[in-house]
Amino acid sequence: MTFVKLTALAMTTALITSFAFAEGHQDRDGWPESFTVGTASQGGTYFAYGSGWANLVAEELGLAGGGEVTGGPMQNMALVHTGQAQFGMTTMGPAAESLQGTNPIAPGLQMTNACAMFPMYQTPFSVTALSSSGITSIDEIPAGARIGFGPAGSTSDTYFPRMMETLGVEFERRNGGWSDLGSQLQDGLLDVIAFAAGVPVPAVSQLEVQTDVNIIEFTEEEQAKIMEVFPVSQFDIAADTYTTLEDDARSVSMWNFAIANCALPASFVYAVVDTVMSDNERMVNIHRAARSTLPENWDKNSVMMWHPGAARWFTENAGADIPSDMIHGDT
Repeated sequence: MTFVKLTALAMTTALITSFAFAEGHQDRDGWPESFTVGTASQGGTYFAYGSGWANLVAEELGLAGGGEVTGGPMQNMALVHTGQAQFGMTTMGPAAESLQGTNPIAPGLQMTNACAMFPMYQTPFSVTALSSSGITSIDEIPAGARIGFGPAGSTSDTYFPRMMETLGVEFERRNGGWSDLGSQLQDGLLDVIAFAAGVPVPAVSQLEVQTDVNIIEFTEEEQAKIMEVFPVSQFDIAADTYTTLEDDARSVSMWNFAIANCALPASFVYAVVDTVMSDNERMVNIHRAARSTLPENWDKNSVMMWHPGAARWFTENAGADIPSDMIHGDT
């Protein structure tokens, strides 16, 4: 569970900026001097979104902090649970598996020290192929197709292979970072990429600038079949998400949440949530997926215990009615 540190912001300008903001966050007892946010591989939405809000929080609170390249949701649950990362990002499926002790990174370990912090966005599951492949639908994917499912242990890698099997697709499974898989697709080393990431996915946006691609939607029957088997909901990828799309593309999605180590001071987590949730425009400037990073989406978490600092913010600012038995440390 090693990861590469990318950024650490401790700039004088950030400290100056933080003075005005700090008036509402004067209780800094026990706050760490620095923090890390577990994201995922470069080229994916987690990396862009997570590094963005990490830098925003570091600047506003006058701390050293930034995003970290990781293996994605499963590894982030482990890193945050153990305290190797203060914060991370996960989807509801991997979160549930981690709490049950079925996370493949540490089988049998119930990762109950990772708490919900704030809602991020929905992760659509989408399929991309080169137009030159002639693949325009799921049932046109040839037997034995080489499909890239993202980093090992990611949401894509955990769920998309099972979805493809459910739909009767026979494939060779490949793993890697999204940017790398995009390059392999363009070079003809892969036939298909199966993405589970907030849209627009940077790697797909880059691909469609460089070559012609097909963004393949599910049929109504395929969508219904997947929703029956997996913890996902109906989702349409808006036509304006990619220049390739002419109409909305039928998909399924899974909610993402930011997570915090449950032992972090409540005042610190409250301040972090306040920074992220109080100005959605700033978050959308970081990544368009943040259009769903809204206070009213607090109720999309039915899996993880809430960090008490986050629960207090949503109770005070979003009218959240969070049961006490869903707040870490409450009785």
